[in-house]
Amino acid sequence: MKVRIEIENNLIEDEVIIRCSEINNNIQKIQTAISNVTSEIQKIACFKENIEVYLPLEQILFFETNGNSVDVHITDDVYSIKHRLYELEEILPRDFIRISKSTIVNSHHIFSITRNLTASSLVQFHNSHKQVYVSRYYYKDLRKKINERRRL
Repeated sequence: MKVRIEIENNLIEDEVIIRCSEINNNIQKIQTAISNVTSEIQKIACFKENIEVYLPLEQILFFETNGNSVDVHITDDVYSIKHRLYELEEILPRDFIRISKSTIVNSHHIFSITRNLTASSLVQFHNSHKQVYVSRYYYKDLRKKINERRRL
């Protein structure tokens, strides 16, 4: 069995292709292993007081630093998490993007961006009153991510 990794810088999302002459036990094990690795990050452990909950990533609007902790915001609630933002950047899927030193957003939930040329721009979310600010430094990356998503 050969294993080959090809790097393509213009991919929007990583893709794994298995080429085989037949589906046998080894191929099924490889497929299962890949599925397990990619599904591990589909939920993330969060805390509210002394209760640990497992939130699906698709429900999360944004992560935001709050003093020495990181808050996880969903449409109508806030949880805390034990990860730091730099750790989250490494483990979250590409749909999540950093928009300031203190915030990572889920690009799927962005409803609008109110641009401000001299200061941070306002980001609002679908079906939520919550809003955050994208700094001028990260604004272009956010726009690029949103434009990529529109092409899909």
